[in-house]
Amino acid sequence: MTIGREGRTVAHNGVMDFPTGAFLTALGCSLAAVALVMAGSFVIGKSTGKYSIIDAIWGPGFAVIAVVAFLVSLGNGDPTLRWLVLAMVVVWGLRLGGYILFRNKGLPEDPRYQEMLADANGPGVIVRKVQVPQGLTMWFVSLPVQLAMVLPGPAGWVIWLGLAVYLVGLFFEAVGDGQLAAFKKDPANKGKLMDRGLWRYTRHPNYFGDACVWVGIFLTVSWTWVGWLTILSPVLMIWLLTAKTGKALTERRMSSSRPGYADYVARTSGFFPLPPKKSSPKKSPPKKSPPKKLRSTG
Repeated sequence: MTIGREGRTVAHNGVMDFPTGAFLTALGCSLAAVALVMAGSFVIGKSTGKYSIIDAIWGPGFAVIAVVAFLVSLGNGDPTLRWLVLAMVVVWGLRLGGYILFRNKGLPEDPRYQEMLADANGPGVIVRKVQVPQGLTMWFVSLPVQLAMVLPGPAGWVIWLGLAVYLVGLFFEAVGDGQLAAFKKDPANKGKLMDRGLWRYTRHPNYFGDACVWVGIFLTVSWTWVGWLTILSPVLMIWLLTAKTGKALTERRMSSSRPGYADYVARTSGFFPLPPKKSSPKKSPPKKSPPKKLRSTG
């Protein structure tokens, strides 16, 4: 393997002509875009007093990365793959950002950020503990997106498999969010536990959907060995969703604030959608037979 003109890595057998220079440019420009997104989030948070705006910016931040990587790599990659991945990320990111922004409208600052600010001398702690780690995570998770913009084609049928997995994920995430929003909007459900619709089959349809979205995006670049070098990107996202900031935090909060949550956990899958388990009927204690009377022998 040698480095050809215009920074392209050329395989001796002609299998791959990888534009190394374009990929490195996309990586650098995407990282700069992430820094600007995080800086904008901080400015908005400081001016409004709500640093939780970063939660709503999470999804659109990925859309910014996709657009930047697309623009700086013009003339490279497979056109079908480039446009497909761009659309996948933008649709997912803007939907998620819009949903969170609408959900949090009118609510006070998130208690997580209130605690951070109370324990620190100024908002710089938000930068160190939230924005820098979140920005780097955003950039790392988006590596398959940046790679998709420069991979030489033809991509092949596997990109449609990735799209199918992505659409399953988008369905679970969007429908799950919509069902939960409608449930909370009904005053009759105040204090009740959401266990209807998709929430009957998984306790976290939104997180399951999010995982599928990023597995699907990874699959669009998995037809080449270079794509497999980004496998840790969806793995990191799934770990965050299931063990770090998503499912784990939500369940700790729900178990202490929602009566009946233990029963819901017992009958409902924690991540993958599965038929709910049947509740085992409570066994009634055995009836005691009355003591036998002794016959008089007198």
